[in-house]
Amino acid sequence: MAACAIRRGLLTTVSKFNKKHANRILSMVQIGTGFAPNRSEFPCSACGFPNIQQTRFMSSRNRPEGKVLETVGVFEALKQHGKYETGQLFLHSVFGYRGIVLFPWHARLYDRDVTPPVSDSKPDANGAHGSKEVKGKTHTYYQVLIDTRDCPHISQRSQTEAVTFLANHDDSRALYAIPGLDYVSHEDILPYNSTEQVPIQHELFERFLTFSPAKIPPFSARDTLKAWQEKNHPWLELSDVHRESTENIRVTVIPFYMGMREAQNSHVYWWRYCIRLENMGNEVVQLRERHWRIFSLSGTLETVRGRGVVGREPVLSKEQPAFQYSSHVSLQAPSGHMWGTFRIERTDGSHFDVRIPPFSLESNKDDKAPPAGYTF
Repeated sequence: MAACAIRRGLLTTVSKFNKKHANRILSMVQIGTGFAPNRSEFPCSACGFPNIQQTRFMSSRNRPEGKVLETVGVFEALKQHGKYETGQLFLHSVFGYRGIVLFPWHARLYDRDVTPPVSDSKPDANGAHGSKEVKGKTHTYYQVLIDTRDCPHISQRSQTEAVTFLANHDDSRALYAIPGLDYVSHEDILPYNSTEQVPIQHELFERFLTFSPAKIPPFSARDTLKAWQEKNHPWLELSDVHRESTENIRVTVIPFYMGMREAQNSHVYWWRYCIRLENMGNEVVQLRERHWRIFSLSGTLETVRGRGVVGREPVLSKEQPAFQYSSHVSLQAPSGHMWGTFRIERTDGSHFDVRIPPFSLESNKDDKAPPAGYTF
């Protein structure tokens, strides 16, 4: 089948690829980070766009005298089977930033958009909305580093300090973050290669990776990366992903257990949850309110309402279809559940509620070892 990609004309994001022609990919837009292809290639017979094997990926830098295009690398074929290896360079297909894979995670994806057989349907626990049991499927995610040059361009659409840890017991800070660390789904990876020995700018790049020209991809994990992954595995591990769509707005939730702390002679359990909202349609909408229901194993049910999320009321359009953020929740019990809705406003002033898929809060990690965080 002829290899091609589709153009969506996005102004600040790299376009999603057409999965029917996903053997090769070409990002056609010059986004906020300034990416554009070299267009001297022969077109694909299926769609008229250039052949990926001859496509160079370009980056522009803002200078007083105008934009300057620079070669970033060459796109590679998408992996339809298997996983990307440590050291794989990529573009994020939704947010457009440059990144590099550190290591993979194998998660269970619970997609409520996939209708189960009627015989499998049964009510959700704890009064959560919906009436069907969802069976998880194994899905690959990746721990990645974000190029710091791209962080200013994506900060309005995706938090670049979203991976947080509990501070040690003797630390005055409650939480701290590692800037430029992210989790990326397999289908969000647009792989490319580069001849640069340091193609990604991040303070952890040379601590975690070393250039290995005889290897493909040509970057290998240093012992510091392996030690850091092993030491922080309980607090970094991604195990469950939950997804549900309402009226073309898809919500994906990933919960992370962060650990337990003692406060006023009681145990307090902490979780981080990452949420992505994606507008899969053509209508411009805006997130206005959030409504959470939080059930604790101790028997309490808490309701939380508020304007927007993390102080923002993002607009989701065809040009900027996604918004991603992280937040935290604590319980005085080792487990619980969360679910809720987002109130979405259309351009005509009407509203509708988008369901947040119910997800569990589980503390099945070893609490005896506090997270090591940003130590080596």
